[in-house]
Amino acid sequence: MKITMKRLSYSVILLLLFLLLAACDKSSQTENARPQADKPPAYGDILVRGDIGDASNLIPLLASDSASHSVAGMVFNGLVKYDKDMNIVGDLAESWDVTQNGLVITFHLRKGVQWHDGKPFTAADVLYTYQVTTNPKTPTAYAGDFLKIKKAEVLDDYTFRVTYDKPFAPALISWASAILPRHLLEGKDITKSPLTRHPIGTGPYKFKEWVAGQKIVLVSNENYFEGRPYIDGRVTRIIPDTATMFLELRAQNIGMMGLTPLQYTRQTDNNLFKENFNKYRYLSFAYTYLGYNLKNPLFTDKRVRQAISYAVNKDEIISGVLLGLGKPATGPYKHGTWAYNDKVKIYNYDPAKARELLKQAGLTDTNHDGVLEKDGKPFEFEILTNQGNETRQKCAEIIQRQLKEVGISVKIRIVEWSAFVTDFINKRRFDAVILGWTIPLDPDAYDVWHSSKTSPEELNFVSYKNPEADEMLEKGRSTFNQAERKKYYDRFQEILVEDQPYTFLYVPEELIIISNRIRGVEPAPIGIGHNFIKWYVPKDEQKYTMTR
Repeated sequence: MKITMKRLSYSVILLLLFLLLAACDKSSQTENARPQADKPPAYGDILVRGDIGDASNLIPLLASDSASHSVAGMVFNGLVKYDKDMNIVGDLAESWDVTQNGLVITFHLRKGVQWHDGKPFTAADVLYTYQVTTNPKTPTAYAGDFLKIKKAEVLDDYTFRVTYDKPFAPALISWASAILPRHLLEGKDITKSPLTRHPIGTGPYKFKEWVAGQKIVLVSNENYFEGRPYIDGRVTRIIPDTATMFLELRAQNIGMMGLTPLQYTRQTDNNLFKENFNKYRYLSFAYTYLGYNLKNPLFTDKRVRQAISYAVNKDEIISGVLLGLGKPATGPYKHGTWAYNDKVKIYNYDPAKARELLKQAGLTDTNHDGVLEKDGKPFEFEILTNQGNETRQKCAEIIQRQLKEVGISVKIRIVEWSAFVTDFINKRRFDAVILGWTIPLDPDAYDVWHSSKTSPEELNFVSYKNPEADEMLEKGRSTFNQAERKKYYDRFQEILVEDQPYTFLYVPEELIIISNRIRGVEPAPIGIGHNFIKWYVPKDEQKYTMTR
């Protein structure tokens, strides 16, 4: 489970996270269970997917967790999206015109699209979405991109135009955000809308049922503008424990889940799984980190944060926890992408350097009990992470042991996902957390790192503030030239590496398993979920019937 950024541009990734199936690269591997006969597509059957966390809110604008957006991403559409090769293409917009200076975008919308209740989709819905997103009364973390807009206007039912004050590089992809139904929400308090529990969108699947803590059920949209999905139903079963989820997979009560490294390498290496499932492996567009609450006096001195980074042996974590299925992370961008800075300082494992930095920060073991103190108080803190993620829990245990070696006492606390987000992250009630972010295709990281994004419900929940980092983020999103943008983002990464608001731990490999009854899965640069409406179960292999 990840606390998510915006959908692919940090405003965009949220709605595509149901593709947890993240992005493939040249190192991607597919393990096909057994040769499968080439059978024609057929409508019917149900795909049951396991997830460790329940959704919190099914209006995407109001949610900040991947569990919510994995469901909402199938119910709603944006104006644009990424295709399988990571090119921006139309979604609810058929086409668009951009002025030469990049300040004006005119969207030409699809005609004949209907909301799930049968009402027509029009440009008025797009305008409403812009208005409610930028309304100060709307508790959302995703207003930033839309606040760059100088003017939004409906030209006619199927033409929508936005004008920006200044160049804004992520402008086009920011419109991948979910468009909301004006006729159901306008003039009402969106936070109290029934749509938070019963969403109505334009997407390939319609909402059917939500049993809190148990399951969320979607049914295919027979009138979807890209064609009816072959699989009639998508069921997300909430199973907070990965071991229990794996037992359900083994019993074939679920047909898809993300595996732990141990499950991938050893527990699925037998005839049962080889005969009934396909496995997919690729370096993810995501990273895992140890993040510090910078309002906590323990972490205000960057030398302390640097010391912790030197004291953490990332190679041991990758080897011992990931079983080698990952790479060390150095910052918020993926290795090999254009925005990645491969020249930043590396915090290689160096406990002696860690001890020296801690000493410089005024920490000493005066009573010789093995724990450093400052101003008479022992240096101890709590690492918080979410229930159901065994990998993060093991990671916390290794970090606990490694920090003990340099005189830092660490406690570990595991919290159920929804409480973790609402009671601890959103309210800033933590010392340090182990979490993951999805890495965007566009490097705009404004909403996660800018100092203006530290309020409750905002994504900069570690309260990081650095004026030069702010400047780089602002300049990076204000220029269209990629070479110029890279200069800004390179410097931004250098600042992060120096400040260490996070100890960047690793980029894991995605380890996905899917029942081999499911055909049509097509690995591509964007991931295996890009064509999910084309996934199907051959007629003679179908097991379930979805009631509408």
